Amino acid sequence: MQTSLHNKTILITGATAGIGLATAHALLQQGAKLIITGRDQSRLYHAVKQLDGNVIPVLCDSANIAQIQQMAAQLARDKITLDGLILNAGVFYPAPFEQMSADNFHSTMAINFTGPVFTLQALLPCLNNPSSVVFISSVAVQKAFSEAGVYSASKAAFEGFARVLNLELAARGIRINSVRPGVTATEIQAKAGMDDATINGFFESLNTTPVGRVLTPADIIPAINYLISDASIGLRNAYIDIDGGFGL
Repeated sequence: MQTSLHNKTILITGATAGIGLATAHALLQQGAKLIITGRDQSRLYHAVKQLDGNVIPVLCDSANIAQIQQMAAQLARDKITLDGLILNAGVFYPAPFEQMSADNFHSTMAINFTGPVFTLQALLPCLNNPSSVVFISSVAVQKAFSEAGVYSASKAAFEGFARVLNLELAARGIRINSVRPGVTATEIQAKAGMDDATINGFFESLNTTPVGRVLTPADIIPAINYLISDASIGLRNAYIDIDGGFGL
């Protein structure tokens, strides 16, 4: 099996920055056709300009089930079918358990767990047989990080759901696998409320890991590329840890 994605149609959620945007760049270079989603129109427009390829942008907030269903209906109307779906949209709002709010809990679960579940459900009629679904999980499902309880639970919840879905959706030729990035330098740290000094200090602490540095989206892309391609046809509910040895 080859990893070529020429003429494959792939949808990436949350592709306006970070791992999602970097993955979109890489897949376009291999000849893929993309649909990308984002929840901010201006950022979505900017991403499309950056990508400068065969890209269809769709405004869709992964926490909004009505928008997810509208997106699926739009693809169906346009007779667009998918060879791959990359469930990348996610948030990280760190908070110690004692101070954790209901809003923090529900917003994290809505975007990191509920959103991917209902995105996959809504897009079932659009997914070809065979097709690949790749969930961008996190090393946090197995490595404990202080103040990351809800984040860890949200990622682990989808991985658990995927185990069952790999059985239920087998007849449709749909396979679901996960990539678990370690600490990766993207906008997620700033969005989590960390200032520049804290971010830089955190990244410098990773110089002691076997890889000797913080990871970048470029380190994660090859695993996503493999799982979304036909080369992964035999995998079901597999996960690839990419943590630079952080968990050793």
